[in-house]
Amino acid sequence: MDRGEADNMNADRREMTDTCLIVSGGPTDRKFAAEFVKNRKYPYVIAVDAGLAVCEELGLVPDLAVGDFDTFGLERMEELRKKEGWATDVHKPEKDETDTDLAVRSALRAGFHTAHVLGATGGRLDHELSNIHLMRAAKDAGLFMDIFLLTPDDEEHSVFLKDRIYGKYVSFLPLTETVLGITLDGFKYLLHNKDISILEDPSLCVSNEIPGERAKITFRKGILICVESRD
Repeated sequence: MDRGEADNMNADRREMTDTCLIVSGGPTDRKFAAEFVKNRKYPYVIAVDAGLAVCEELGLVPDLAVGDFDTFGLERMEELRKKEGWATDVHKPEKDETDTDLAVRSALRAGFHTAHVLGATGGRLDHELSNIHLMRAAKDAGLFMDIFLLTPDDEEHSVFLKDRIYGKYVSFLPLTETVLGITLDGFKYLLHNKDISILEDPSLCVSNEIPGERAKITFRKGILICVESRD
């Protein structure tokens, strides 16, 4: 999940010069998506198969449409492409990569360092888990997918402002087998130098909250999945 509904923040009004937008084909809260993109100007937008429908509804014109289009439909895609004039990267359904994986590869080839991703979660569980693991591969290749996950040196995303997070809850889940030295400051449930693993205490950092204005997480080693959510 992305970093929140901060449409009234000056930082969100700047042009996202090194950040592209990927609109994936999973379920998308249209109201949230509209608020999210309203004050962000992306230099490059990638629509992923059924993500074209979301782009249509939001009034977004993609620069590139990627996928096999088994959901949106090839004929419908071609009609829209002729009308709006964007590029396509069409693949057969029988392929090794998911459509979102192909979009990430396109973002890397285009030279972007960050990708805001809409519609990557909430649909088919296999695709959702694949997208979560895709964040790791993308980060290793030089692209930060803002769905998002954290590493120990990721100071930019280690501070959480209450008025900028997506919902009430902030959860941290281990992606690597172990995550060492977790310290949570400013959260409702505090930790100091705590080790967790997939095999032991994997749910310890689920459903935390921020009672004050800000909170921060630090840790020494490992990778965490961060989920901001609401009921």
